[in-house]
Amino acid sequence: MSHSKTHRHFKLYKPYGYLSQFVNNQNKRRNKKLLGSLYPFPENLMAIGRLDEKSEGLLLLTTHGKASEYIRSSQIEKEYYVLVDGVLTSEAVSGLIHGVRISVDGQPYLAKAKDAYLFFETPNVPDRLVRDEKHGPTSWISITLTEGKFRQVRKMTAAIDFPTLRLVRVRIGNYRLNQMQPGDVEEIETIL
Repeated sequence: MSHSKTHRHFKLYKPYGYLSQFVNNQNKRRNKKLLGSLYPFPENLMAIGRLDEKSEGLLLLTTHGKASEYIRSSQIEKEYYVLVDGVLTSEAVSGLIHGVRISVDGQPYLAKAKDAYLFFETPNVPDRLVRDEKHGPTSWISITLTEGKFRQVRKMTAAIDFPTLRLVRVRIGNYRLNQMQPGDVEEIETIL
């Protein structure tokens, strides 16, 4: 996609506790934190894909609808660093690649990671206390997907009996968080 003077694109580290939206149209979400409070973004900006309120990490924003469709397509990889409850086994990790059954819109769905691997040390993500060590061991895993079903990563780790405690999207295609911190915003020239 080429850069156009009429369209603007941003890379954002969406903090934990924020909705992936700019306008609140629902009464029950009246007191929720929205992206627009982080930076004076231009009008007509949309988040490409979503991260739920309890997830954090890389979010691309654009005023260009076709760019949004392309990024959400299965051609673009999305990589997540996931903190799970328990000591993750290599068998469980390989299960994510071979596929696990989850529910999507009430229907059974076989979800497969394009890639998954276990970290032996905490990956390079900003510190955020999720729980302390007295609640038991945890493990970090990288999961790469080419699809983005509703709460897919959380459903996949639950399906292998390792519930997600923290989820950080670190990459979308060639875009990476790098050294960004929660709330950081960078304007970018193009969207892939």
